[in-house]
Amino acid sequence: MTDKSMTTIDQQQQYEQEKRKQEMKQQVITFALMIIFTIVAFGMVMAELPKLFVIPIMLILAAVQVGFQLYYFMHMSHKGHEMPSMMFYGGVFAAFLTILALVVLVWW
Repeated sequence: MTDKSMTTIDQQQQYEQEKRKQEMKQQVITFALMIIFTIVAFGMVMAELPKLFVIPIMLILAAVQVGFQLYYFMHMSHKGHEMPSMMFYGGVFAAFLTILALVVLVWW
């Protein structure tokens, strides 16, 4: 191998190492945020705050945690995961339509 190809290989390895380091940092920060969100939810319930305040906040925190799980821990944002992402979002859309239809039927 020539020196030029070795340099290119070293640069590629260094790039991959930096990329993995950055991804690990994001996962640790996300995990810490999820723990904080869980503690906040437990704290609101233990403080016996009004239900009309607690329930929407807990649903928002839960939705954010689901997003964190999908994008950072299940790697749905990475290349090559387009088909699983499409299937997941299709399932969410079908579930939303089913719930919407049931709500309309019950209230109609």
